[in-house]
Amino acid sequence: MYAVASAKKIDISRPLEGLKVPALNLTLICVGSIICVIGMNGLLIPFNLLSGGLVGISILFHYLLPFVDIGWIYFFLNIPFAVLGWCTISRRFMAYTLFGMLFFSFAAATIHPEFPQIKDPMLAAIFAGVICGFGGGLILRSIGSAGGMDILAIYLNKRFGFRIGAINFAFNAGILTAGAFLYDIQMLLYSVISLYAGSRVVDAVLTGFNSRKSLMVISDRAGEIADKILADKGRGVTFLKGEGAFTHTEKKVIFTITAMTELSKMKELVFTIDPNAFLVVNDTLEVLGSRHGRGRVY
Repeated sequence: MYAVASAKKIDISRPLEGLKVPALNLTLICVGSIICVIGMNGLLIPFNLLSGGLVGISILFHYLLPFVDIGWIYFFLNIPFAVLGWCTISRRFMAYTLFGMLFFSFAAATIHPEFPQIKDPMLAAIFAGVICGFGGGLILRSIGSAGGMDILAIYLNKRFGFRIGAINFAFNAGILTAGAFLYDIQMLLYSVISLYAGSRVVDAVLTGFNSRKSLMVISDRAGEIADKILADKGRGVTFLKGEGAFTHTEKKVIFTITAMTELSKMKELVFTIDPNAFLVVNDTLEVLGSRHGRGRVY
């Protein structure tokens, strides 16, 4: 009796598919950290400016102890926050964060660029905010972080419901207040400008790629308009129940989401079918859900 071994084809595509998400997140953390360090070591520190979070505290210590590298200061300051996060936040998030913490500290200790053409501290503050904000936004687009106050902010948000933005604002205000007593008030004001520019760029990086417009359409021909949006634009449509306050007649209110680039065509579609339609366009900070992206899960 002969045993015949059947060779099975090994599918290597599934393991490779599983590596895409970790590779993307690690890439975002690495690239974002490098960009942040370029802004920090290239502009903030040469112009004696401050930053927020643990980076800001590290810079303060570096100004007091110039012989201690800022990368090492940042690393040691992160240790208690890393322990807190490992015990209270998801292990997946903390695994990426530990990597980000180590990589950011290494980059801060080794990358020291120069911007010799910039002499004006105002330009340096704005440019540093843009660079650091862009790098920080890339890091936050991953499902990890580079350590720092993000860990404490997420913990307080999950435990007590405090807003992450409010926590970071309060902490940064404390750092700037300490800087006001230790350094020139003019440099402090430049630092505020840098932080503001950075926060705007972070918002643009985080939500700019997912910015949408929400539309509400009130029309007696709502069914036709909805069918046209579904057929021509491929956008989802929801009917909301409405009632005219004067006539007390029931109406269907169309609610849909569209991209900014399609807004003009969407208006044309609505008013071509019903010139008397009532159209409301609203800005949306972020849209999450089917075909619009997912939120971060820590």
